[in-house]
Amino acid sequence: MKAKNHILFLSLLSLSLLLNGIHGTGHHGPGHGHHRLKALILNCGSSASEKDADERTWETDEKYILSPDKGVMTKSDTQDPSLPSTVPYMTARIFKSETAYLLPLQNSTSRTLLRLHFYPSSYPNFNISNSYFSVTAGRVTLLSNFSSYLAAQALSQAYFIKEYYLAAGKDPTLTLTFKPSDKYANSFAFVNGIEVISAPALFDADPVLAGTAAGSINDDQQASTVPIEASSMETMFRLNVGGQYIAPANDSDGLMRSWYDDTVYLYGAWYGVATQANVTVNYKGLPSYMAPLDVYRTYRRMGPEATVNSVANLTWIFQVDPSFMYLLRLHWCDSDMTRTNQRVFDVFVNNKTAASEIDVFALTGSVAAPTKRDYVVHVNNNTDQLWLALHPYKASKPEFADALLNGLEIFKLSDNAKSNLAGPNPVMSDLMKKYQDAEMEPKSFGSDQKESGTSTVVITGAAGGAAAVGIAAVIILVAYKRKRRVPGADPASGPSWLPISWNSSNNSASKSSTMGGKSQGGVYISNDAASNCRYFSLAEIKTATKNFDESNVIGVGGFGKVYKGIIDNDTQVAIKRSNPSSEQGVNEFQTEIEMLSQLRHRHLVSLIGFCEDNGEMILVYDYMGKGTLREHIYKGNKTTLSWKQRLEICIGAARGLHYLHTGAKYTIIHRDVKTTNILVDDKWVAKVSDFGLSKTGPNMNKGHVSTVVKGSFGYLDPEYFRRQQLTEKSDVYSFGVVLFEVLCARPALNPSLPKEQVSLADWALRCARNKTLEDIIDPQLKGKINPECLKKFAETAEKCLADHGVDRPTMGDVLWSLELALQLQDNHEGGSTTSRTKNRKNNPENSEPKMDQNSLIAMHRSTLSLGDDDEEHKTRTSDTTEDIFSMFVDQKGR
Repeated sequence: MKAKNHILFLSLLSLSLLLNGIHGTGHHGPGHGHHRLKALILNCGSSASEKDADERTWETDEKYILSPDKGVMTKSDTQDPSLPSTVPYMTARIFKSETAYLLPLQNSTSRTLLRLHFYPSSYPNFNISNSYFSVTAGRVTLLSNFSSYLAAQALSQAYFIKEYYLAAGKDPTLTLTFKPSDKYANSFAFVNGIEVISAPALFDADPVLAGTAAGSINDDQQASTVPIEASSMETMFRLNVGGQYIAPANDSDGLMRSWYDDTVYLYGAWYGVATQANVTVNYKGLPSYMAPLDVYRTYRRMGPEATVNSVANLTWIFQVDPSFMYLLRLHWCDSDMTRTNQRVFDVFVNNKTAASEIDVFALTGSVAAPTKRDYVVHVNNNTDQLWLALHPYKASKPEFADALLNGLEIFKLSDNAKSNLAGPNPVMSDLMKKYQDAEMEPKSFGSDQKESGTSTVVITGAAGGAAAVGIAAVIILVAYKRKRRVPGADPASGPSWLPISWNSSNNSASKSSTMGGKSQGGVYISNDAASNCRYFSLAEIKTATKNFDESNVIGVGGFGKVYKGIIDNDTQVAIKRSNPSSEQGVNEFQTEIEMLSQLRHRHLVSLIGFCEDNGEMILVYDYMGKGTLREHIYKGNKTTLSWKQRLEICIGAARGLHYLHTGAKYTIIHRDVKTTNILVDDKWVAKVSDFGLSKTGPNMNKGHVSTVVKGSFGYLDPEYFRRQQLTEKSDVYSFGVVLFEVLCARPALNPSLPKEQVSLADWALRCARNKTLEDIIDPQLKGKINPECLKKFAETAEKCLADHGVDRPTMGDVLWSLELALQLQDNHEGGSTTSRTKNRKNNPENSEPKMDQNSLIAMHRSTLSLGDDDEEHKTRTSDTTEDIFSMFVDQKGR
């Protein structure tokens, strides 16, 4: 009976597909190359078709489930700001028993590209941490006892995508089965989105087995190849080497692949030089679907120092599952060399020669002609690392001692005997222990190479950066190992780095790390930071807060509760305590200390000290008596601010942000600008707070930092959202939302409003362009704002919300415009008030702005001085003044 029903279902499905034209609809992004790939993309758990941010239509999954009654359609309770689109992540199909999809294939004779989208969020009546399940595609096991919750925690990402290339078969349909684990109580399976794409001939030749290529890459008699036609694959890594993140919508031929920055995987002190082609790059015979042109336009090379290059490798390291074969695809396009034997190099994979004497110009016979080569290596069960190294080849005496790489893809190959691709879930304690050492052992590559390469060495180190495709869990830890290393730290005393959101209850690494040269309980705090602020014992904190009495709670945030406290008998402070049960926020805790301990400015909240005792993470700040800006702009909250007061607070916050962008040694991007992070003291002086998500560093001199998207939804820069590239203009966008929030007295997001009004940024821009902005401003302000002042203020906010960062003003420009708006308001009211005049006498940096631009710019640049709010605070920090001043450069900004 079941067989008959199955045949009937197949017949009805085929008829439905013919009638609906699913094979010809081509659900894909617009304008992708010459090949119009046809795809079936499903928004699981949705009752209707919806479009994502790339205008792709995701249809409901219901008609493809063999037993629809077994699946529960649900919606997530929360929307993480890092989601690239609500579709397909905000809906899910949950399975409490084994259930299968029957998915039609466009072309069963070619490989099938399968993507599974997971958003392990909070769903009604389901505890996501209980979700363990297996997934099979036909006879191939993709996942086994898999926990998407642990995977997301390991990656420090709210969502992720598992991507597979399934071997071709004879069946015109694909059976995709989800089965909850039998090993865990109350377990269930779920999926948010499914993509099924008929892949082009991406794998058109068998790859070379690393360790057998004794001669030229073109010498087939000396290089063994590995048959892969029957192997299914999982995408582990896909990198645009030497270039920026390439979003799926910008991939070639509608394949919708993501290409990530490679810097997180670089290993060694030799990072090479990221370079962009200075000539036009064309495919010249290579199929365009192999990689987008942007991959071939940028590359990483070793650099001009031949002496150094000859004794070093350009090396990347990856965390992989042991006991699998891995295919590495190397993409090359040499846009510099114009003849053979100019740049020649060897390729090593896990200490084996994959290719010797690679000359990209000789391979292509042309300048700026892309090519690719595939290599396979087996990773045994004694290691979980995969190393790729390039080293100049010297025997032929090439013109340059150099090597290059444009792109890299790494695929896990299925075990043909078991047709298995499933790896283990990340085990936090084991992974942390493995990467806890302050230094990793150096490796030599090419033990089987010819004499010319026997002396190559790897100069140890690591690099910091972005995210990965798949579940390469520990790459985040490798990245932060270099990023958090502090010169002079004692390796024996504990790790000098900090992982991202990696704080399981089994995390042994969080129990013993170095803090300011002393062993304390959880994170590494540099000596500089520790010396610039005060360390509190937990007993002192408990005394200050009356043992965390709930009556002293003055706020609650993502980090935890904020208490009002008293220290040193009579000094009021704000004490922010991390939620000890969640064990989250370690990275934010360290960032806040490292950042604020080096900054002193009138419009930045001052960090007094911290407590890291007995598993607690506590920060102590100056007390801000008037609370947050948000509390004063909504009717029914605290004191409602006048328009002039709102302007002055916005100007103060802009000064603080302008200082972060231009006044410190390196550009500092706040990354979480919003009205709850702008505080006001008893004198109504605005101060920017909460630096837990801030980014800084010398890499900002290239204009951006590639990083996982974090921030608060409603304030997020859409360009940062799309490209995962953070710039100071991201703060400018967020501040533009703040300006409209101050003007309109409504939240950045309000889901109860009609769809077009939910986002304040979108709604305010629309009203501004339709010249109806006055209709949505705070009713308490109507008739009290000078029209010229309103016009200037609105223009400023509107420019801040430009879709592209290059079109937005700098924070210095924003500050000047706000000062001008305040001048216009003052002129309208007949001059400044007595209290304002008095305040300006006491605070020269607040002196009355002039109408001409040069004077105003000079005035707001003067706010880059290191001014504290009171003499008591100056006395407290006097011992560290010299260290603090050493952190700052030209006070006139960049």
